[in-house]
Amino acid sequence: MSVARLITHNFRNIEGSKTDLHENLNFVIGDNGSGKSSLLESIFFLGHGKSFRTTKLENLAKHGQTKFVVSVKDNLDTQLGVSKDFLENQTEIKIGGEKFNKLSELAKNIAVQIITPESFKLFFGGPKERRKFVDLGLFHVEHSFSQEWKDFSRVLKQRNAGLRTGLSIDKMKYWDEAFCNHSDRVSKLRGEYIEKFKQEFSIWIKLMLPNIESDIELQYLQGWKQNTSLMNVIENNRERELALGYTTSGTHKFDVRFNLNRSPVESQLSRGQQKLFLLALTFAQLKLIEKLNRVKPILLIDDVGAELDTQSRMLLNNAIEKLNCQVIVTAIDKAAILPLVPTNNNYKMFHVKHGKIFEMSE
Repeated sequence: MSVARLITHNFRNIEGSKTDLHENLNFVIGDNGSGKSSLLESIFFLGHGKSFRTTKLENLAKHGQTKFVVSVKDNLDTQLGVSKDFLENQTEIKIGGEKFNKLSELAKNIAVQIITPESFKLFFGGPKERRKFVDLGLFHVEHSFSQEWKDFSRVLKQRNAGLRTGLSIDKMKYWDEAFCNHSDRVSKLRGEYIEKFKQEFSIWIKLMLPNIESDIELQYLQGWKQNTSLMNVIENNRERELALGYTTSGTHKFDVRFNLNRSPVESQLSRGQQKLFLLALTFAQLKLIEKLNRVKPILLIDDVGAELDTQSRMLLNNAIEKLNCQVIVTAIDKAAILPLVPTNNNYKMFHVKHGKIFEMSE
């Protein structure tokens, strides 16, 4: 889907607005603090049920307000949105006029990816950030993954409780077996996804960083030693896990490492190259979502000028032209986006000032 109209009320510092977006390419310019990132945040919230800027949802309401509303009308004229009332502790979710109880229902209808200056934590934030990235893609392209992950998480919680409370060996064996079975199923789905992702990524890294693409390796670590039975691993680790009170091996410990000549890319690439690498990762995931889920994804790029010189922005422009997705790019001024602006006028440009969104004629 693409967002045809964005409607917000009391969201951050954005004035109550109705903004009609271009189905393919949109530029949003404005000073820091003007509200341009809040515009992206509102769309991101619909796709993820959370913010990329804060863990406290009450911060999303305009200062002095206790309720906010975010809603979109898509290119097929379907409306979906959410309102949160913190005073009444109520959340109302609607998709096509029908009410739902879970924010995750929204995510099934709108696939959103974002790149911000903070996205570098994919490199520096440890395995947790890389796990989040991979599982986001899996959620959209493999419909069984969400339930498989819920089942695994439930069993993991029970097994950890047994370790902490000193459950008898006989009872632990039940949870050991269930844990291994669910871990294997989730790991299989991830492994299959990573193989598809590698093929797609090779296309995009060649576009973004052609000089090094042949030396890049994506390494999938399943969470326990390769070609080894997980049951054997946890039996060998039992004493250690009893002492720690939690499970140390399994699919919840998986990782994907990005290497250049067998060393982490972050130790060898400049900040600008790292951002191009991030863009290639994101574009690969977007393309997989489009191909396998047959849905038009939405790409949000916040502060495109950060770490990207003019040449890098031109590379980004060439890549965007090959994407079948809706793109919304923010920048402080026009100069930062000029290499991305197409000559065919097939785009929209907006200016945000003091929370008000204005469409620009050029």
